[in-house]
Amino acid sequence: MQLDIGNALDSVATPGVSTDALDRLDDAVADAHETIAAGMSNARFGYASLNLPETTSAAGIERAVDSIDADAVLTVGIGGSALGAKTITAALGEANHYLLDNVDPEATNRLLNALDFESTAINVVSKSGTTAETLANFLVVRDAYEAAGVDWTERTVVTTGESGPLAELAAEEELPKLAVPDGVPGRFSALSAVGLVAPAILGYDIEAVLDGGREARDSLTGSIDDCPAYAYGALAVALERRGVHTNAFMPYAEALEPFAEWFAQLWGESLGKDGQGQTPARALGATDQHSQLQLYRAGRHDTMVTLVRPTARDDREIPAVDVEGLAYLGDATLGDLLDAEFEATEASLAAADKPSVRVELDRVDEHGIGDLLVSFEAACIMAGELMGVETFTQPAVEWGKNAARGLLGGEETAEAAAVRDKREYRIE
Repeated sequence: MQLDIGNALDSVATPGVSTDALDRLDDAVADAHETIAAGMSNARFGYASLNLPETTSAAGIERAVDSIDADAVLTVGIGGSALGAKTITAALGEANHYLLDNVDPEATNRLLNALDFESTAINVVSKSGTTAETLANFLVVRDAYEAAGVDWTERTVVTTGESGPLAELAAEEELPKLAVPDGVPGRFSALSAVGLVAPAILGYDIEAVLDGGREARDSLTGSIDDCPAYAYGALAVALERRGVHTNAFMPYAEALEPFAEWFAQLWGESLGKDGQGQTPARALGATDQHSQLQLYRAGRHDTMVTLVRPTARDDREIPAVDVEGLAYLGDATLGDLLDAEFEATEASLAAADKPSVRVELDRVDEHGIGDLLVSFEAACIMAGELMGVETFTQPAVEWGKNAARGLLGGEETAEAAAVRDKREYRIE
């Protein structure tokens, strides 16, 4: 990953960060890097995430799924148990990877009605094995396979903890079972079996994904000037302290659109604490130049735009036409046009004094997506260190889980009582 922060400096943007401020921040980055490095060395909770490129066995995952013969994969999970896998397969251009990561019955019915169960593997993921949404969806999926006369046990891989309902089911049915790594929150777990089972079943080179992650991990040093990942995290914190409370993440590659969704969970769930944290907004270039860019360019000075693109991609020529006003397109490719759109967006933000950051990767492939995933995890961890928040927890999420459990009758909880006590003011 390469980073260009020139358009976030105070000589270009308002608010922006001065080079003097970056120099001062570098000392804090060096201290934080020592904490992160020690956490990695001791495999402390959360910091162990950055060890996954070394500790995950691609060969072990491939052996576990070797008996699964499928042309498509249905991942049943939620949040980090699904987004990482989808991010990887989407980056590789895979269209036959489906998610059940919500409990909307109409969407579930549409998906199950469209699937060919005979050729679709089930990849069910839950660390605890008790996640209500995941278990509910898995029970529905299992029932659909049985109703169609298809043996779901021959097509199911379970990724879960050492104990719990899913672990017991895997043992009872002799299903392939892989472990959710210890000490790794779900949103940081993409480079483990959590994110790699689906691409492994579909035949992708998951070792190359880990290679990209290792390259990003090895790039972590104690200075902003030498480490793009840490520079991104530090700059985002510096801008937030100056009133930049929204981070609009805008890849210029459709294969990275799910990566923007993964980033939104990572950034929001990790850093939204103690009255701090940027709100992540998802956009797609060039599509959202025709929708959201109006706000980012002409709205409040409270947003940084993160522009992401590969520097190499497969391309397609634009056919020449003899039409006045369109002839210029015949000398270009779609890639040329997309790059022009990228640079025009970047320049338009700078002309409006709005901060933006350019992130580039060589290519959207196995190596590239592994690099990006680990780079942004490291950026997020650095940001959390500088902000002084508990990066790896998600207490607000747990509140909602407790409320839902109580409302469904699992147990009476204070959170469920709070839902029942909701004040109403209806207008009909």
